[in-house]
Amino acid sequence: MNSEQKQLVTATVPTLREHGVALTTHFYRRMFEHNPELKNVFNMGNQQNGKQQMALAMAVLAYAEHIDNPSVLTHAVTKIGHKHVSLDIRPEHYAIVGRHLIASIGEVLGEAATPDLLNAWATAYQELADLMSGLESGLYRDAVAQEGGWTGWRPFTVKRKVEESAEITSFYLYPTDGGKVATFLPGQYVSLRLFLPELNLFQPRQYSLSSAPNQEYYRISVKKEAGSQHPDGLISNRLHQHVQEGDLVELASPAGDFTLDTSRQTPVVFVSGGVGQTPLLSMLEHLVETGSNREIVWVHGSRNTKVHAFREPVAKLTAHHSNVQKHIFYDQLEPNLAVVEGHYEGIVDLQKLNGGSLLREADYYVCGPAPFIRKQMKDLAALGVSREAIHFEEFGPATLTA
Repeated sequence: MNSEQKQLVTATVPTLREHGVALTTHFYRRMFEHNPELKNVFNMGNQQNGKQQMALAMAVLAYAEHIDNPSVLTHAVTKIGHKHVSLDIRPEHYAIVGRHLIASIGEVLGEAATPDLLNAWATAYQELADLMSGLESGLYRDAVAQEGGWTGWRPFTVKRKVEESAEITSFYLYPTDGGKVATFLPGQYVSLRLFLPELNLFQPRQYSLSSAPNQEYYRISVKKEAGSQHPDGLISNRLHQHVQEGDLVELASPAGDFTLDTSRQTPVVFVSGGVGQTPLLSMLEHLVETGSNREIVWVHGSRNTKVHAFREPVAKLTAHHSNVQKHIFYDQLEPNLAVVEGHYEGIVDLQKLNGGSLLREADYYVCGPAPFIRKQMKDLAALGVSREAIHFEEFGPATLTA
């Protein structure tokens, strides 16, 4: 891009701040009207609840704000690249998206969308598309380079279905072709795709891998969305209600940049809320199975014991490994737990653990819904933990990252 084009893009920042969601809403509506086959690629639940429109609006705004130095967005671009690879996004998709995005800018801005402005945004988009495609091609190459690796969608068989709590069930997934599965980094996820007759569409969803790598199977642990018949709950509920042992599902290869840094020997503090514990379980199991001497603190919040998944396995780990300790928060503490050490009433409050449990030199891994993450980030900052030591994963469109 030349300096004049950059100035034109920068000049649209105030408009994007005020009308960005209107633009992205128009864009998605236009794209799905002209290319309905892409409904099989996008999460239509996040379309219905508006999360995807908001996430894209924030991403477009961030790109426009940093058009002079897009390198500051490297972390966000990497996270998006992993998500695209997990959805089998290819370069040809960028051409379709670009065509509809530029057209949408013209249609939404009207007379303000001069030919020079549209050309500037087309150039900016192409540079971003080239950057993303290059990043993603490297991830695809890495995926197939390892034993058991693949790209695209691969059939897996549900060999075990285990109820972990009143809300969460684990699915043990083995390759239908009998081959090995690629290893993964603790904390990564897989995309799972099912056909939904209700929508007459294939729909993908991302689920964290909840066990340590083993090269034989993948385990995902899925929360049932009670009473949800909307697209954002249909896949999870179909897994619970209709997918049985012996059934087939399709998976993309593991992806995600929220991963345990195994090169470090610092203490580790895992902080999770609800089903947000799933990627942290993979990290915890990996550390224990590899005989790590790192000090480990497990902090988890749940509504009550009935919905608290993996309660017993984590308790056994802490009982048999002196370097692992746990702290559990329940919305309402049951009488038999009121006197048990390491149990607390209320939401996860790290201030209550401001003793030997929370160490400033530790690495913190936080996972849960956006409000949960915001609170933990604020509390950790108040406790003097540096931002560089905090790693977080937000389920759904990455609005916090954007």
